[in-house]
Amino acid sequence: MSMHEALVQAMHLPDDSDTVQRLHENGLAIASVDTMSQAIHDVYCGIIADHDHPNEKDRAQAEAMISALQKVATESPPA
Repeated sequence: MSMHEALVQAMHLPDDSDTVQRLHENGLAIASVDTMSQAIHDVYCGIIADHDHPNEKDRAQAEAMISALQKVATESPPA
């Protein structure tokens, strides 16, 4: 199941809903450790990488990034 399909299903949206597209247009992204590690690999390793797919370092960075995003998303804004 793609990330898009999982989000549509979790939000109980009809298959033809444009909600996910509107989220993307407004700068939001939904990521898992797998998609985040691929993004980190693509951005920071790029074409000069000595490996074709995300490695353990990319995955560890993805886990740390997701954890930090989750923390910030659940904190109360400063007073």
